[in-house]
Amino acid sequence: GAWARRGCSMSADRCVLRSREVRLVRRPVGMPDPDDFALAEVEVPAQPAPGRVVVRNSWFSVDPYMRGRMRDVVSYAPVVQIGEVMPGGIVGEVVKSNHPNYAVGDIIEERLGWQEYGVSSGTARKIDPKLAPISTANGILGMPGLTAYFGLLEVGQPKPGDTVVVSAASGAVGQVVGQIAKLAGCGAVGIAGGPKKCAFVRDELGFDACVDYKAAGDLTAALTAACPDSIDVYFDNVGGPVTDAVFANLNFWARVAICGSISQYNASEAEFGPRTPGFFVGRRVTTRGFIVSDFLTRFPFAMSRLGGWVRSGKLKYREDIVDGGIAKAPEAFIGLLKGDNFGKRQVRVGPEPAGLPKF
Repeated sequence: GAWARRGCSMSADRCVLRSREVRLVRRPVGMPDPDDFALAEVEVPAQPAPGRVVVRNSWFSVDPYMRGRMRDVVSYAPVVQIGEVMPGGIVGEVVKSNHPNYAVGDIIEERLGWQEYGVSSGTARKIDPKLAPISTANGILGMPGLTAYFGLLEVGQPKPGDTVVVSAASGAVGQVVGQIAKLAGCGAVGIAGGPKKCAFVRDELGFDACVDYKAAGDLTAALTAACPDSIDVYFDNVGGPVTDAVFANLNFWARVAICGSISQYNASEAEFGPRTPGFFVGRRVTTRGFIVSDFLTRFPFAMSRLGGWVRSGKLKYREDIVDGGIAKAPEAFIGLLKGDNFGKRQVRVGPEPAGLPKF
């Protein structure tokens, strides 16, 4: 379609493809604003350079970590510069290839960002569309699923009979954490906001309990009631007052896996929290922050296990789809930071390739 608008065909080597992308044009102060982003149109050569492929994106992901990359502060990932395309995972179809490992029609996952078409340098992960809907490559069978897998099993190190608590339990990572905890023989308690999310976590995902932090009043007491034997493993996605309440309920020799702190991402200055070192010493608590890429060499094995659990029905998932194309990206991202997503949030950039299996 984009080639046709220029009077070209996809087989023409000298044609130019028009593609739209979302750029960061202003650094947010506090919660991002739609005016921090701009939609731009760019040209993508229909014939890629040697070693590269042109990808038409069907899906792209919005994730909390992107907020940190919008700050002009050195971190584990490069800062998004003013005028650059917003980062993020995509799932799409190879439409032109000049790379020996990729053919036209291949479905791939890559970090190409918020754009309709992108150019991959040959680092993309090929997706088997027969295993699950291709959108899952941005979710349970992608970065969020791997984050849950390694964060719980490698950092949290649960043992059968342990009580595992996860915040943001209905989100892309949290929903997987609790289910893997159950597969490991543990009790799973979620923390989520609102009765619908808590009902989903408890009734559909099979957690033992879910605490509604918006309605709990005294969250520390609510967690004490939900976890009468205290908490052995805490998978932290949110930070802030929720994490304070969990810390008050940690068991001796507890393990804390710090994945994220979405409650803090829009803070203009650091917030004060409880003074925990003495508490952690007394209860011998182990706390570790982690990034999923710490486990890069073990991704294939983990992906095999996750895929098997999804195919067998042992792992369930929920996606939160935003329709409307590339222009909806800022709205989808800002809503995610406000907590209005229900499951793994993705933007439908364009139609999926024809002929994919139905699930």
